[in-house]
Amino acid sequence: MPMTYKYSRTVFVAALMLAVATSARAADGFKASPEKEKELIAVLRSDAPPQDKAIACKKLAIDGSSEAVGDLAKLLSDPQLASWSRIALEAIPGTAPDEALRKASESLEGNLLVGVLNSIGVRRDANSVEALTKRLSDKDEEVASAAAVALGRIGNAAATKSVRAALTSGPAKVRSAAAEGCVLCAERLLAEGKSADAVTLYDEVRKAELPKQRIVEATRGAILARKDEGIPLLLEQLRSTDKKLFEVGLFAAREFPGSEVDKALAAELAKSTPERGALIVLAMADRKETVVVAAVSKAAASGPKPVRLAAIKALSQVGDASSVDALLGTAVDTDEDLALAAKATLADLPGDKVNAQIAAMLPNAKGKTYPLLIELVGQRRIEEATPALLKAVDNSDKNIRQAALLALGETVSLKNLNVLISQAISTKNADDAATAQQALKTASVRMPDREACATELSTAIDKAPAASKILLLEILGDVGGEKSLKTLSTAAKSNNPQLQDAGSRVLGKWASLDAAPVLLDLAKTGPAAQFRNRALKGYISLARRFAMPDEDRADMCQKAFDLCKDTTEQKLILDVCRIQPSTETLKFAIKLMKVAELKEDATQTTLLVAQKLGAKGINVSEQLSKAGFEKVKIEIVKAEYGAGATQKDVTAIVKKQAGDQPLITLSAETYNASFGGDPAPSTVKQLKIQYKINGKAGEATFAENALIVLPMPK
Repeated sequence: MPMTYKYSRTVFVAALMLAVATSARAADGFKASPEKEKELIAVLRSDAPPQDKAIACKKLAIDGSSEAVGDLAKLLSDPQLASWSRIALEAIPGTAPDEALRKASESLEGNLLVGVLNSIGVRRDANSVEALTKRLSDKDEEVASAAAVALGRIGNAAATKSVRAALTSGPAKVRSAAAEGCVLCAERLLAEGKSADAVTLYDEVRKAELPKQRIVEATRGAILARKDEGIPLLLEQLRSTDKKLFEVGLFAAREFPGSEVDKALAAELAKSTPERGALIVLAMADRKETVVVAAVSKAAASGPKPVRLAAIKALSQVGDASSVDALLGTAVDTDEDLALAAKATLADLPGDKVNAQIAAMLPNAKGKTYPLLIELVGQRRIEEATPALLKAVDNSDKNIRQAALLALGETVSLKNLNVLISQAISTKNADDAATAQQALKTASVRMPDREACATELSTAIDKAPAASKILLLEILGDVGGEKSLKTLSTAAKSNNPQLQDAGSRVLGKWASLDAAPVLLDLAKTGPAAQFRNRALKGYISLARRFAMPDEDRADMCQKAFDLCKDTTEQKLILDVCRIQPSTETLKFAIKLMKVAELKEDATQTTLLVAQKLGAKGINVSEQLSKAGFEKVKIEIVKAEYGAGATQKDVTAIVKKQAGDQPLITLSAETYNASFGGDPAPSTVKQLKIQYKINGKAGEATFAENALIVLPMPK
């Protein structure tokens, strides 16, 4: 609700703080702390900076009492701290704050006085009515306006009389605030059960010459205060040519008590323009407890397109089984927008009764409605419709068959999974094969009992044609579990090259560590070298991708290394060390430095892992020394990071990170993070270091984020 007087950001913050403080004081069992209060009062009396005193004021809103009122009142004339002191004064219980605010209102002026009057209103100090009434004629418009609103907040008979008089006879510039005060008084009357008096006051505001916002506020109140007798006034706003009044009609419609207004809104909908009708139907839908669903369903079925679209959307919130027929008719409409909207609402329409109705309609459906119902069965996962779907799988229409298969994928239970398995491995119609396979996969991965599902699929493999066996193995990979692993392992070790290929391929992509023993065994004993290699790579991939104890990862790396036949595979293990740095993978990388063919790669891996561990604060100098990286004396002369003429001096940072090894480990994974920002955004940068090792000068340049290993000077 906009105010006619100044409302600074500071005052807004203060109001927010007051709400928090009031909530805290209202909490069950809350007790203010006298000790804290004394400490806070001492801050107010000290030479502390204003910000400290502001915080003290805020805390006194919680722990303050009448003891703090005197010190807080002294701040009401301080432009910096007045609003903060009022936070506490508005929250502290008792009459002392009221007296302090009343006294301050006698001497202050301007914005400081406006703030005090606001606080008097917040505290609803009935003893201030006479003083506030006098302020209604103040020469300062903002002060008079604040007084009017404060009277409205107090809202007793005397305050109501004063602000009511100001509405008609007060200064013109204050009448908007007086109207606001009248509306506040009317709200108080309504809350006290004096609805007739409230209506009279609302109507006086509505009939006065005021800014539109005040008329709108009073109109809303006048409608709601009249209860059912306010329906004609509500409809009058919905027919108004004034946009603001039409909008207040929509708001009031949403708030209106009882169910009589719902009937009126349904009748009004038919008389409105399409644009307004669409907004009215949305307001109807927001009345979820009493909305006339039949009227919304009727609007969805026929009439202007904007209204139909709004009604269809509304039914997704309030529709029920009675809305299904209207939505089905619209879902096969030639208008694509209407059809798509109706389909979406049918998919979302809440309630088991809706599911039961759709399932009951499916066996006798015809024309365009038949495939639509099948699609809905799948979208809504209506399991009781399974018999009708099984029948539809044999339909002569390809579209019907395929829709039924897809719906079965979403609805079929384990008991009927064999139907989809049969369709997937030996469908009667070649056109349906891909759809049946997709449906089987969809059904299999959503089965709650994965092991039972895997058993069904595994049993079917024995009887399936060769191509279908591979399909079933791939689905087993998606299903997962112990039975799937066992079946895939058997296939990978069989005498059939196609099954060997499919089994090892699916196992190689397994998404959990459960496959590690199976892949390791296959890598050792698989019937063909190419598939043993694939299994080994899958095993290494598990070590690289998944979380596990460091010792277990190192153990997997060792077992994989023992089976490697060439350096290409061995380098894959080094990848594991680089991607999963730990003290264990560091030890393993150091170990591989002794393998001649791997020395260069293993050395680089060792240094990279050491750098990553160092960035985490792990000291690895001892392990590096044991690995043959001798300790040296390093002196960083100068280090610059940047591009071209834009260079940042990072000498101090590099010096700090340098140790007794040629490897320099930075504090973060990237140069930018380590060096405090990007000196040349969107540009390729380099790090240039001038240094001495054991007294010999050297210089090296490193690409951005490269491993920093200082070459030994010649």
